[in-house]
Parts: sequence; structure tokens; C-alpha cells
Amino acid sequence: MLVQCLQVINKIAIFAKLNLIQCFMLIERVANNQITISFSSGIDIFGVQRLIDYAKYLESTSKSRAKQSDVDKLADDINANWWNRNKHRFLK
Repeated sequence: MLVQCLQVINKIAIFAKLNLIQCFMLIERVANNQITISFSSGIDIFGVQRLIDYAKYLESTSKSRAKQSDVDKLADDINANWWNRNKHRFLK
């Protein structure tokens, strides 16, 4: 979990070094295995939120034993069921 979060943070740092992100960024490890990331106020909040959401996803799925094929099948079943219940709203 911590390793995956660090990988996300490293990707951010690489983008910053390549000037793909024009901002000040400070990444530090603090007590209790936590990491603090500080950005300048000029950064796009939507992008930061997507990174946070991705880090939460990595953390919450880090101990899952589900196979990707099982997850894909479940998602396909859910989408098919949703479409069958709602297609009348889109097709007239």
C-alpha cells in the first residue's frame, strides 16, 4: 500500500521535473507511515483530486485477491443490467 502510494508520488515528481506540472511541490514522510504532499495554489485541483482518488483506490485494493478478469466480468454484468433497465430513457 505504501509502496504503491510512493509510486504515484514518484510519477508526480517526474511530471514536475519534466515541467509538465508548473508548480511547487513538497513531498515528505511524516509519523505513522503517512506522506504529506504540498502543492502551490496554482495547480489544477481537479487533477490533484484524481491523483488522491487513485491513491485511495490503490490503498483500498492492495489486499484484494480478486482477479482482474473477475472484476471485468462483474463490471460487464452491472453495465448490462443498468442498460437493460434504462435504455428506454435514451432510445425513443
